[in-house]
Amino acid sequence: MLKAFRTDLIKYKRYSGKSAMRLLLTQQGLWAILVYRINNSIFNTKLPNLFKNILLFFGLVSQKWIEILTGISLPYSATIGSQFYIGHFGGIIINSKAVIGKNCNISQGVTIGVSGRGLKRGIPVIGNNVYIGANAVIAGEIQIGDNVVVAANSLVVNSVPDNCTVVGVPAAVVSQNNSEAYL
Repeated sequence: MLKAFRTDLIKYKRYSGKSAMRLLLTQQGLWAILVYRINNSIFNTKLPNLFKNILLFFGLVSQKWIEILTGISLPYSATIGSQFYIGHFGGIIINSKAVIGKNCNISQGVTIGVSGRGLKRGIPVIGNNVYIGANAVIAGEIQIGDNVVVAANSLVVNSVPDNCTVVGVPAAVVSQNNSEAYL
């Protein structure tokens, strides 16, 4: 837990040039990530269920408090890789079963959630080094490849290959530019 959070904090420091203490006091996205990392480590621990459930109750209370305070919903049962960065706070909703790879950035208003009907109903799996722009929605049982840029205000309901940029409603590949410049 601490190792993953340290990589998150290092990424925040790299982007802002500010001290760790200042970031911990002022960055709502970092608050949400810290609470997520603590609660996720409890969720994944091998403690007896009684103790685990008691701790998760308090984890759920802290998660709800962070949601109210920041508008960021990072459920402890989601899987989020290291070096996670939330660029701006507010309106961020991630499904409790979502999977997000390492070194990903998301902006305000992003939703990563369930969608679809029948056999197509499901939750996205997002690769490594993905940048998700403001107000983008990624929904359904789809795969977002590595090094992808999801442009602002895009609706992604189909899988996306590695190393490209998608834009639109519904999102479509518009270039082979990858996320390197965004991360």
